[in-house]
Amino acid sequence: MTATSPNLLVVGGGVSGLVAAYRLRKRFGAAARITLADGAARLGGKLRTVTMAGGPVDVGAEAFIARRPEVPALLDELGLSDQLVYPAGLHPLIWSENSLHPLPQNTLMGIPADADSLRGLVDERALEQIAGERALPLDWTPGSDMSVGALVGERFGAQVVRRSVDPLLGGVYSGLADTIGVRAAIPTLAEALDRGATSLSAAVADALPAPTAGPVFGTLRGGYEVLLEALSAAASVEFVPEHIRSLRRDGEGWRADPVGRVDGVILAVPATQLSGLLVDIAPKAAAAAERIPLASSAVVALALPIDVNVPPNSGILVATDATLEAKAFTLSSRKWAHLAERGVTLVRASFGRFGDAGIVDATDEDLVAAARRDLAIVTGVSDMPVATHVQRWHGGLPQYGPGHLDRVAAIEEEVAGLDGVEVAGALLHGVGVPACIAAATTAAARLSGRVAP
Repeated sequence: MTATSPNLLVVGGGVSGLVAAYRLRKRFGAAARITLADGAARLGGKLRTVTMAGGPVDVGAEAFIARRPEVPALLDELGLSDQLVYPAGLHPLIWSENSLHPLPQNTLMGIPADADSLRGLVDERALEQIAGERALPLDWTPGSDMSVGALVGERFGAQVVRRSVDPLLGGVYSGLADTIGVRAAIPTLAEALDRGATSLSAAVADALPAPTAGPVFGTLRGGYEVLLEALSAAASVEFVPEHIRSLRRDGEGWRADPVGRVDGVILAVPATQLSGLLVDIAPKAAAAAERIPLASSAVVALALPIDVNVPPNSGILVATDATLEAKAFTLSSRKWAHLAERGVTLVRASFGRFGDAGIVDATDEDLVAAARRDLAIVTGVSDMPVATHVQRWHGGLPQYGPGHLDRVAAIEEEVAGLDGVEVAGALLHGVGVPACIAAATTAAARLSGRVAP
C-alpha cells in the first residue's frame, strides 16, 4: 500500500505503455508521479505517422479491427471521435501463380469451410482434397496445439497453406502458417476442434463468425500520431529517454535502474526486453518470454502520380508460392477515401516474414527498388514515385507459435505474485491496437488496485 499520490513507472513508450500511463493518470490524478522510460528515439513503438505528399501516412500499423470497441471508446474519451474513418468498402486480392485472384470468402484466416471457397485460387487436385476431407478421420486431442501450417497442410494440402493461409497470417503476424499456432492465432477454431469437430472443414464452418453489418476495419484521419500525441498529453508523464537496465525489490516498492525507487511498475516492452527485466525476480516468466520469437518487417510507402492505374481494390496479399520479395501491398488511396483526396496515389509495400530479416536490412534504395519492381509485376504500374519513405521494424511482432498461450500463462502467473509489477503489450493476448489497449487497461487497473490504500 502507498499514499494516494504514488510514484509509478511505465516501461515502454508504445501504444501499450502510453495507454497504461494514461489510465494511471486518470486513476490517481495530477498529484501522482508517473514516469515513462523508453530508450527509443521517439514514442509510439510500432506505430508511426510520417508526412508524405502534404499529409499524414501511417508506416506502421495502418488500421484496427472496427468491431472491437477499444479504439472507438478511447478516441471518444480523448475527444477524437471525429478522427475515426472507415474503408471505402473495396476487397483485397491475392497474387499467386503469376496472377491476381479475389480474396477467398467463407474462410477462417484463409482456411476454407468447403472447396468452393478456394475455387480459382488452387487447382482441381487441391479442390478434390478439400472436398474429401470431411470423410477422413481427424486426430485432435482437446487442449492440444500445433502450427496452422501442419494442421492445414495435412488436411488440405500445401497449396491451401501457401496460397490462402500464408498471405493472411503474413499480414497479421509477419509470420508463416508454419510458425503460428492454432490455439493463440485462431482460438475459435481450436475451440471448435476441442468440442469434437469431425473434420477441419466442419470445425471451420462451426468457427466462422456470423455475418454482421458494418466495416471490418477503421483508421484515424490524421494517422495514429493523433492518438499517440493525445495519450502523451493526457498522461502527462515524466519521460526518461533510456532503457531500464534492471528491476529489483526495494522494501515495499521496486528499484528500476536508472529511474530509482518506485511504488509500482508496468512493463510494456517486447518479449526479449521483458525477459531481461524479469530474469532476477521472476525467472520462470523470464524463460517463457524468452521463448517468444520476434519477426522483423519493413514498409515502403510510395506516393505515385494521381493517374496511375492501380487496381480498384483495397490491397494485394502475396502468396508464399510467389517469387516476389514483397509480402503485401496496401492500395491506400483506394482503401481509404480520405487519402484519395491527397492528389497522389498512395501505396504501401510490406516486406519481411519470420526468418526473413535479410530483406528488412537491405538499403533504402534496394527496398524502394524492390517495391517498385514487385508493384510493376502485379499491377503493371511502373511510374516513378514523387516521394518515398522506408520504415524498418526490427523485432516488430511477436510470433504466436504453438504453445504461445502456455508461455503467456507462465508469464502472467509468476508476475501475479510480484506485488506492484504488471505486464502489458502485444506479446500477451493479441498484436492489434485494440488488444494492446485492452491489455494495458487491465494492467493499469490491477496496478492501481495494488498501490492504492
